[in-house]
Amino acid sequence: MAFSITILGNSSAKPTLNAHPSAQVVNLNEQYYLVDAGEGVQQQLIRRGINPLRLRAVFISHLHGDHTFGLFPLISTLGLMGKRTPLDIYAPAPMGEILDYHMRYFDSDLPYEVKWHEVRTTEHRIIMENSTLEVWSIPLRHRVPTAGYHFKEKQPGLNIDKFKITKHNLSIAQVVAAKRGEDITLEDGTVLPNAELTYTPYVARSYAYLSDTAFSARAAERVRGVDILYHEATYAKSEEQWAKGRGHSTTTEAARAAVKAEAGRLIIGHFSSRYKEHDTLVEECRAIFPNTDIATEGATFTIEERRP
Repeated sequence: MAFSITILGNSSAKPTLNAHPSAQVVNLNEQYYLVDAGEGVQQQLIRRGINPLRLRAVFISHLHGDHTFGLFPLISTLGLMGKRTPLDIYAPAPMGEILDYHMRYFDSDLPYEVKWHEVRTTEHRIIMENSTLEVWSIPLRHRVPTAGYHFKEKQPGLNIDKFKITKHNLSIAQVVAAKRGEDITLEDGTVLPNAELTYTPYVARSYAYLSDTAFSARAAERVRGVDILYHEATYAKSEEQWAKGRGHSTTTEAARAAVKAEAGRLIIGHFSSRYKEHDTLVEECRAIFPNTDIATEGATFTIEERRP
């Protein structure tokens, strides 16, 4: 199954000539989830070949404009595009009140339902779940209530070796039982251990989004083992005091979080507009956590399937 993250925006505070504010799309098995919605997000979706109608849900980390101002025109456009299924929005309070005002004055006759789910930013818990995915909230340290999000693929069910089905002439009932994890007893009394018949097709994968936040060892611990960690790196390491006062992280703090989380890969973004190029920022991270990349707009990062 596909599991990828497409970067729509990587700038902090405001759009620039070359960068859009925070927004990403997580794609798990062709189910699309928008993470933050900075200004211009609907144009960015279209520019990257992602049909906005395919969005299953939106996850907003906090109620600063560079993470939310693109949501409201997107809601309107989805109505113009003929959306009929509900749009679930997960965000801290008072997003429900804000959405009510928007709908009252701008979108009172939408052809679909907008459903707000409050994210309690002090709680680490599952906030959304379906047959293939769990999404956990991660408390973060910012100037306003903020949550990160941990997208955790559910462990796939067991597959059975087709050669073993033929070899042992297994019935449909026995195949189903093996896929449930049971040992199989043949007519002659021979017991076939489940491990000899089945295999796990691939290891469950995960992606964590931690923005905006000061360095938090606890947040890093809560996503331990994550395949890809996105962590804000608003400032260079020389700006540590400025970052601390603004509730943000430096490059070196993002790298420390990746080390603490034992992440497979680190992606940094949410850059201050004072930086005209980002090569120096990523090199500061790589000095601590070598497998670091820049959240370049339009880039797609894929988490490949791997066997146990």
